[in-house]
Amino acid sequence: MYYMKNKLGMKWMATLFAVAAIVSSFGTGNMPQVNSIAASLKATFGIEEIVTGAVLSVLLGLIILGGIKRIAAVTEKLVPIMALIYVVGALSVIVMNYENIIPSFISIFADVFSGSSAAGGFLGATIAYAFNRGVNRGLFSNEAGQGSAPIAHAAAKAEHPVSEGMVAILEPFIDTIIICSITGLTLLSSGVWNEKHLNDFSFADLEIMEGGLTEELDGGRLFNHFNNQASLNSLPLVPFQGELAVKDGKIKSDATVLHARSIAEDVFVSIGEGPYSGVLTVQKGRLQETAGLTFTGKSLVHSAPLTAIAFNKGLFGDYGQYIVAIGLLLFAFSTAISWSYYGGRSVTYLFGVKYVNYYRVLYVIGFFLAAIIDTTIVWTFAGIAIALMTLPNLVGIFLLRKDMKQSIAEYKVYLKSDFDKNL
Repeated sequence: MYYMKNKLGMKWMATLFAVAAIVSSFGTGNMPQVNSIAASLKATFGIEEIVTGAVLSVLLGLIILGGIKRIAAVTEKLVPIMALIYVVGALSVIVMNYENIIPSFISIFADVFSGSSAAGGFLGATIAYAFNRGVNRGLFSNEAGQGSAPIAHAAAKAEHPVSEGMVAILEPFIDTIIICSITGLTLLSSGVWNEKHLNDFSFADLEIMEGGLTEELDGGRLFNHFNNQASLNSLPLVPFQGELAVKDGKIKSDATVLHARSIAEDVFVSIGEGPYSGVLTVQKGRLQETAGLTFTGKSLVHSAPLTAIAFNKGLFGDYGQYIVAIGLLLFAFSTAISWSYYGGRSVTYLFGVKYVNYYRVLYVIGFFLAAIIDTTIVWTFAGIAIALMTLPNLVGIFLLRKDMKQSIAEYKVYLKSDFDKNL
């Protein structure tokens, strides 16, 4: 925001970026992080999301109120440990399933243009869907072009601005090219990506359709439905409308439950500690979330729980899921700490330093609430928040392209003169 204001003279864009950075601090560094931690700890250790949110929120509050020095002290210890634990665990899965490495690469490149066809529980995705998710999650992974990392790098002491830029450019390479590629190969080689697993259904990812659907007979219709495509050769799926009868946790109406782009199996409806009996109102295939009501069953799994399942296929056996849970805890928590600093700097720019503590209190409250909010809602908000922050920064980068080119030329001269001095 400072280069937009002072160098480009575009105060309005600087203000827009600062506001977007505050929103994105919740959408990128806060909500998805604790939501993933809570989901992973629930799947691995059975710890309720509200407990995870409460404990980590207290820890987060204690850390971020200590300022940037405490932030740096904590994250510099967490990040190396996090990376080492995770990479070792992922490589162990790949080594144990070495026979699937080549088929995994083939499946990646073979389906680039055609999209994945139905395989097991996975009912397919088009290239448009894969591209959308790839860009979305790739940007979320490395934040390249988002404008967040420069806020931290601006506080660093460096001999030359380009030398700090070289450090910054290494981060996306490690995050996405190395870590994400290892993760993708882990999921593919383990084979868990198209298997159905027992899990608690998220209501935002839950749909109820008329009639009894099967993957064998209705695969094409399901593929079109999940990818929002129309077909002249098959009728579209009909969303369930009306009252859904449930007795002793079992659905009695003629309906099919869809969850996470798959047909759910062995669906059980519970409320509190026991099975649910009664009638649920469904509108256009969507069930209103009810306090204490839970849908469980077998379906595709995504996000952290899927990675945890994949890690169980490695050298560490069932202990692999603990690597994911601990690694994710360290990674996501350190990310939340860093983003509190980014948001705080934006608040300082807009309103002054005296308002930063108010922001931090809201940040901690949001962190707690995100632990119990539906995962799909959290990730949708994250995608919007990232775009809001990235667009003005990309415009600014484009306008500064000549300055960047000049800085690189000056850096080459600087390196040469420094080299000559050491001869």
